[in-house]
Amino acid sequence: MILRKTPIFALLISLLFFISCDDDTDSLTPETEVEEEMEEEEEMESVPIVLIESTQLIIKSSGDLQTFLKQSGLAIDTEKLIYNVSVWRVTYKTVYKGDTITASTMVFTPETTDEVSTISFQHGTIADNASAPTEAGINDGSIILYSAIASGGFVTVVPDFVGFGASVEFVHPYYHEYYTATSIVNAIYASKQLVESHELNIDNDLYLAGYSQGGYATMATHKYFEEEGMDFYNLKASFPSSGGYDVSGMSNYFLVQETYHQPFFLGFVAMSYKTSYDFAETMGHFFNEPYATEIPEMFFGSFSGDQINERLTTNISDFLTEGFLNSSAGDADYAFIYDLFEDNSLLDWTPTIRMYMYHGDADITVPYQNSVDSYAKLLGNGASESIVTFETFSGATHGTGVGPYIESFIPEILNLEQR
Repeated sequence: MILRKTPIFALLISLLFFISCDDDTDSLTPETEVEEEMEEEEEMESVPIVLIESTQLIIKSSGDLQTFLKQSGLAIDTEKLIYNVSVWRVTYKTVYKGDTITASTMVFTPETTDEVSTISFQHGTIADNASAPTEAGINDGSIILYSAIASGGFVTVVPDFVGFGASVEFVHPYYHEYYTATSIVNAIYASKQLVESHELNIDNDLYLAGYSQGGYATMATHKYFEEEGMDFYNLKASFPSSGGYDVSGMSNYFLVQETYHQPFFLGFVAMSYKTSYDFAETMGHFFNEPYATEIPEMFFGSFSGDQINERLTTNISDFLTEGFLNSSAGDADYAFIYDLFEDNSLLDWTPTIRMYMYHGDADITVPYQNSVDSYAKLLGNGASESIVTFETFSGATHGTGVGPYIESFIPEILNLEQR
């Protein structure tokens, strides 16, 4: 049974040095295994059988991963990177709009017989399929960083999300709470079936982390875990950073700006909700021409965010229709979209499992105030300050906040594992 409950990479590569891994362990011939026999075991365990295929791409040596982290300048204890790491491309089953579809994820497994925990890391906003985790080259900086996390003793899962990789035929459901969380949960289940098929040992401890859209995805999955549960896994903590958790608040922020430097974000949300919810209104309800006509062509994985931005405008009054700019949640013509913003905001719950929030106070891409307000709302719902914490990265923008985030959440996870 599949669960049916209804751009960090560029920034990262700019922070980290690229290194090649030329030793013998990196010359492994890819190994592909189809896990059809696991279907026969579906009735024997409670975790849904979702794994379709796993392809081993390469093994990264711990020594090269230590070298990479040392060269990156990140303040992380490289002596904790003790395991070689197998890098896998995985396809699995999930559900989108009532249909079972094939999605994809990267999985990084430490080469050890020891029992290890699992981390799911959610990537930031991408628009082009070429930037999806499963499309990255084996020596891409992001792949090496995820391998380094796994080298510390974690099965590390990095989902593409619906709309990228194996599911590129769909428009990505950007900032859609349910499809985001369930695609991640099923990717985590697929990783469990992968490691068990190769006789690796995992415990049931789970951690969630992610930056920007990945921060939103991390919190959405944490919320799903607390409200719906996950078989086998015990969520120990999540680490969302710099996400637009309050989607309604994000929309209000955009509507009062004179200019916004990432207009493709607005088009992406509109196309996401149009295709996910099948509402009747066209893009002309929200965007002026020529953008209303062009936006529906831009979000099928062929164009990067920068390429889309070049075809749009940063001037908000030129970009958005006067009706939408002057609208409110109470306006009959626009009430439905405000309802969707509200439905996909992550404010209507009370975390009871540790959540570490982070954000840079100079961020104007995903505004810092959105995290401040979201944190206050969660505390107002009854969350304890000992359960939900919020760390500010002083002076950090959306780009420069990546490094401090990596330096913060990785040591915290290692500390939690030692308790």
